[in-house]
Amino acid sequence: MRCAGRCTIPSMHTFQERLSALEHDMVLQGARVLNLCTLAVESYFDLDLVKAMGIETLDTEIDRIDVEIEKLSVPLLGMGQTDEHSIRSVLTIVKCNNEYERIADCGVNIAERVLEERTRHMRVPDTFRVMSNSVIGMLRDTNRALLRHDANLARQVLLFDDTVDRFKKEIVMNAQEQVAAGHLTVGFAFGLMSVTKSVERIADHCTNVCEQVIYLESGLIVRHRPEGWSAPVEPKV
Repeated sequence: MRCAGRCTIPSMHTFQERLSALEHDMVLQGARVLNLCTLAVESYFDLDLVKAMGIETLDTEIDRIDVEIEKLSVPLLGMGQTDEHSIRSVLTIVKCNNEYERIADCGVNIAERVLEERTRHMRVPDTFRVMSNSVIGMLRDTNRALLRHDANLARQVLLFDDTVDRFKKEIVMNAQEQVAAGHLTVGFAFGLMSVTKSVERIADHCTNVCEQVIYLESGLIVRHRPEGWSAPVEPKV
């Protein structure tokens, strides 16, 4: 049973029924977060104050659902499950729920920058547009990987993280050069780098969710190394 705008109400359902309901709630939460981040990026592209001002309301709802999902997850761990996949499923919900809330916070940071700038006469670099659109695509694929428990899709998201890092470095270096040449104001460059950092953080949180999807389905540990993503290794007994 559900009530309007709220997560599943705990009842005398079996563990699997309650778990399935919570997984459905996570899918809906992922859609909310994707919508918020899409609007936030669009508001920065277009300096759209109306979209930016609506982000706070969306984030308030995401925060509320975040708390509800966490509260509903805890009792499942007390239902005596001994199957490792079942336990990992609950832990995945708890961890991914936290990651989604942080992704939404990054979207809020982007919208706040739009409201701070209000007016600007400089064009957002094409590289930033490509980077942001790519990260929104990562978030969309992250949602799909979590919905389908698709470890292969999750791995594809992880592999794209290095590309996002390269985009960020290119944007930062170009902004510094443009400021030095007098083509960009310091204020615009600062705002651009701040928003770029928020977009990069969205990608980082997406990789965290995808690592959980891989762990959920395989029990294998995904590790990041300085040289980039590596394949999962067998967990230590």
